[in-house]
Amino acid sequence: MTRGTAIALILVLMASVADAAPRKKKKRKVRSDKTRYAKVVDATTTAAWKYGQMSQNECEAELTARGIGFTREVARGVRAPVRLTGRLHGVAFYTSEKPARRELSNWMIADCRLVLALDDFAAILEAHQIVEVRHYSMWRPPPESWPDDKEGTRHAGALALDAGWFRKIDGTILDVLDDFHGRIGAKTCGDGAAPRKKTPASLELRAILCETAAAHLFNVILTPNFNRPHRNHFHLEVTSGV
Repeated sequence: MTRGTAIALILVLMASVADAAPRKKKKRKVRSDKTRYAKVVDATTTAAWKYGQMSQNECEAELTARGIGFTREVARGVRAPVRLTGRLHGVAFYTSEKPARRELSNWMIADCRLVLALDDFAAILEAHQIVEVRHYSMWRPPPESWPDDKEGTRHAGALALDAGWFRKIDGTILDVLDDFHGRIGAKTCGDGAAPRKKTPASLELRAILCETAAAHLFNVILTPNFNRPHRNHFHLEVTSGV
């Protein structure tokens, strides 16, 4: 991956994080677009970039330094497959499978680099009194024909999490499907961005998402504002940088 490509990845929030800063020159008519870009920063200074470059040993050493419980896994197409054995900042990341199935579920396997980003994300969630995140998957095994030495991206590489709902310490549920109140092509964060229906849940979901985007923890974030397949979850992804 070139530096320029990485900058594009870290900055593009497909769900429309924020408009670019206005130019002082003559204003041009801006065509409505599904994709908007955040303020330009050097991607190589961000957490997402740093994590994406790590080797398995480097990443696992960082997990250990942070006191994050994990076991090493074997997963086709994944550079550094691990399974969490505890919470991150008091936040549990689960699928909706029964507890016994989760222990063996492929969907609960993550690349170590994604876990580092999720640990930072969990610190934001902790501030919002979130104690549980239900997700649809992290790793989705590639086909059996997948070469042993080929690293996957997105879910094939266990580098993305699809977060569907969030439970607060008081039992309140923030459900992306029911509470986000977005619109495909609409702006998600920044001046003028707002849910179609302003409720405590919709506003808090926006706050969580926009704080996460501003922290540059993930290279790619997709929300219901991107397209219909993402209507029920936030897609949070780290890219490998290779």
